[in-house]
Amino acid sequence: MKILINSNCKPALSTFALLLFLAQSYAQTGTNNQFQRIGLNPITTSVPFLLIAPESRGGAMGDCGVASSPDATSMHWNASKLAFIEKQSGIAVAYTPWLKTLVPDIHLGYLSGFYRLSSKGTLGGSLRYFSLGKIDFTDQNGGSLGQRTPNELAVDMAYAHKLSNKFSGAFALRYIYSNLTQGVDPNAMAANGVSADLSGYYKTDVKMGKNKAIWASGFNISNIGTKVAYTISGKKNFIPMNLKLGTSLKIDIDDYNKFTFLLDFNKLLVPTLPIYLKDSTGGDVKRSDGTKVIESGMDPNISVAQAVIQSFYDAPGGVVEELQEINISAGVEYMYDNQFALRAGYFYEAPNKGNRQYFTMGAGLKYSIFNLDFSYLVSMLRNNPLDATLRFTLSFNFDDIKAAESKEE
Repeated sequence: MKILINSNCKPALSTFALLLFLAQSYAQTGTNNQFQRIGLNPITTSVPFLLIAPESRGGAMGDCGVASSPDATSMHWNASKLAFIEKQSGIAVAYTPWLKTLVPDIHLGYLSGFYRLSSKGTLGGSLRYFSLGKIDFTDQNGGSLGQRTPNELAVDMAYAHKLSNKFSGAFALRYIYSNLTQGVDPNAMAANGVSADLSGYYKTDVKMGKNKAIWASGFNISNIGTKVAYTISGKKNFIPMNLKLGTSLKIDIDDYNKFTFLLDFNKLLVPTLPIYLKDSTGGDVKRSDGTKVIESGMDPNISVAQAVIQSFYDAPGGVVEELQEINISAGVEYMYDNQFALRAGYFYEAPNKGNRQYFTMGAGLKYSIFNLDFSYLVSMLRNNPLDATLRFTLSFNFDDIKAAESKEE
């Protein structure tokens, strides 16, 4: 891929934004008013890679994971689940080739783990690395400015605490780094930010006829943090502050067969862009201070705290559009003897908010001291760059390693 640097030496960040936007949603590109003229008004943010499902279990269940049973990858979905994990410690490594139908060398790597500090407290951590592959930068005359590999990463730490036998909470801190021009443009810089997550998880035993079952629910308010900028004098943009709500029901059919049904809801907590008033020539109507006049919707240039609150009522289309900003995920998991799993799911996003609509499927196998999982995505739409996305996850529970060593002795 080639990236053009214009005559003012301003980076063509729109190309990067396009790639990252496609990673978050599948929609046409253009200005806000161009979107709205054809009924589209998706929400875009900086560093959208933070929302990509980085592992294959949740990825196989339609991107459900807020209320699924805890494992070594719970950091992404809901860190408070770690308080209920039965093992002492464990790690997981995941790999995802991303948008491979567009570019062959974009990928997402994920490393996460946990360590139980006490009967109530668990420490978790993760590292996420997103590479946009090798990109050739050129000036306006086609002259080469060199090849770079833009990348982004996030480092998380969390503490989960069991507040009762049925409820736990967690607090997480995250450092975010995004370097899209790799020093090619002296006016551009790497974006840095800090954010926090607040999450909760509740589970209880229930009866489904004669069968034992576990009902669980959870929430995760994530990426509440600073805005980031990519140029020295540039405008700062929101990161993907987000709310996840989910529930699950795990039913034990017998000693060997178990089914889990999951449902998640997801909403970005950032402003929806308004519709700006146009004059007879199609240009923006501006006030004396140069600001645009809003025809419908609300001003998006606000503080982080105000944005979180305003995100629930600022869509120019009113309540109907606000409801369209909620993404829905549904999934199911079949487990045999805690050794083999089959999974499937569905993800829905409103057509005017990105139009991601896809089925997912996958499987998992526990062998000796490790678990191997994979997932596969099938798009409902033609020519979707997310189609055929594969995810792979390898996880280890150190308790199983110690048990295997003791057995050999």
